[in-house]
Amino acid sequence: MVNIANAAQLVPLMFQAQIKGRSQLQYINQEAEVQDSQRWASEWTKEAYPQPPDPGKTVTTRTYKMQWRFVTNGGQFEGIIFPALGAFGLPFYPGSSMKGLFCQACTSEQKQRYRLTKNSDEPSLLRFHGGYPVNDWKQNLVDIVHPQQKWQVQTHHTDEKPRNETGFALISLSEPAIQFGISSPLPDTDWQEVWAIWERALGYGIGCRTSSGYGLPKARLTELGEEEYPIPIQGQQLYKAFLKGEGQAPQLIGGETEFRPNVFRGSLRGHALRIFGGLTNQKTAEALVENLFGGVNDGGTQGLLTCAFKTSDLQLGTFTEGYGEPTYKVAGELRWLLMSPRQLDESKQQTLKKLLPALMRFALLFGGFGKSWRRADHRQFYQEYYQRRKPLIGCHWQWDKTSLTYGAKVSSLNRVGRFIDQVRQIASEWMQLQGVKPDERNHANWREAWYPDGVEVWGRLAEGAEDCVAIKWLHEAYQRANRRFREAEQSIKQSSVTGQISQVGRLWHRMYPVVKLVDNPKNPGKKKPRSTPNYLELLTIFPDDSRKCDDFLDFLDTEPEGFQRLW
Repeated sequence: MVNIANAAQLVPLMFQAQIKGRSQLQYINQEAEVQDSQRWASEWTKEAYPQPPDPGKTVTTRTYKMQWRFVTNGGQFEGIIFPALGAFGLPFYPGSSMKGLFCQACTSEQKQRYRLTKNSDEPSLLRFHGGYPVNDWKQNLVDIVHPQQKWQVQTHHTDEKPRNETGFALISLSEPAIQFGISSPLPDTDWQEVWAIWERALGYGIGCRTSSGYGLPKARLTELGEEEYPIPIQGQQLYKAFLKGEGQAPQLIGGETEFRPNVFRGSLRGHALRIFGGLTNQKTAEALVENLFGGVNDGGTQGLLTCAFKTSDLQLGTFTEGYGEPTYKVAGELRWLLMSPRQLDESKQQTLKKLLPALMRFALLFGGFGKSWRRADHRQFYQEYYQRRKPLIGCHWQWDKTSLTYGAKVSSLNRVGRFIDQVRQIASEWMQLQGVKPDERNHANWREAWYPDGVEVWGRLAEGAEDCVAIKWLHEAYQRANRRFREAEQSIKQSSVTGQISQVGRLWHRMYPVVKLVDNPKNPGKKKPRSTPNYLELLTIFPDDSRKCDDFLDFLDTEPEGFQRLW
């Protein structure tokens, strides 16, 4: 008998048990140089065929490019989302799933004509062969999911992360080009109509995690791989806005950099929790949010909403002031869609059309999207900080193009408080339509639940980026020692107020660009938005019982540099 040392390590992870010490595809080991998911992906792609199977002459095919990422969970591996595997070890979209989505996009007459009804005793006149990626799909496969609801919103003491709120790996395809196949025994099949139905079906998103932006189509491709025409996103549009922003780009497990459009869904979900959490108890607030955005409690909930971000410009770069951190600069169009209009009556749909713009304006007014969204971009508003070769902090987002009008809705300090009240009122209207009576006296006991005694908003008008004041208070003493008046130095640096590495603070700092409506000479009587050099400098604080927080709020009461309490 031949004794092979470490024989178990020679067995591919595909055939090893998903237990500690063997194969843990979903788990991310911070101490490991190579994650199991990375090793698995390498072993898998090495053996998979480079080309999909030939569909044959009887199958009609078309190829479509996905906007971002795509995955169909095959359920083949416990605890991890992993693509369904077809012939030759290739990821594929099953024909059964394709048929189901196609049927949903058909009219009743089309279902009957193609014999796609469930009660038909005759075989259908269309065969769905599924879809295989035909481009270089083997790059950037190891994706990541990072739930942080408790840590970001609910937990009071954030120096320790709550259980199960860590990064998890999943496997998804990055911007794949997928070739779909359909065949029919009828020689006179109207293929133009068939593919038009499939493109409509594609527009709803395919695979799983579609509410987070996965599986949305970009364009049909020609045989040469060029984009022939875009595929419109389906669903009832509730809201559309043009945005642009820049900040720290996220990195995948393997170190790859990308801009992840699911940051918009994560942001609005978090703000909805804050608003609802200030109007009702924890359980009810979470149920309201899961109804809108989906969730995993009680067996899982499919949310009403999905978001789709169409990038018009994306620049991935590096911040090289001593750290080499990845950065993004992006512009595009964000849409929020109602995927199942039949589930809601007209009054609920109209209220959602008010709630989504309110949540988006809330997100833009008080922060941003993605990593370090609680801080203004230090590169723009604290340049002297980077003369000391410091790590990148903050982000900066603003309205773009025709959506600049949204910025003019809150263009002065006296509008901030009224806007907050308006958001809470719209949220209350939605709650009542769900049969929930608002009661802020019974609010959720969360760190960032939004109710009058739980949060303070302070602001001032900054005349230009160089007039940013509060950003220095995050890194230096906000009050110098004064022996004459027996005043000690006061600072909130590295405290529970500002937080530090691996700890979420209780303060948001935002430089919100001021937009004004001015006369439009090309269209008399109409106004047009115009950007100004000014900013609303806003501090949002969720007080705790610490001495440093109390002292800082006492300091703000003196209205330093023109700061005043707005809410």
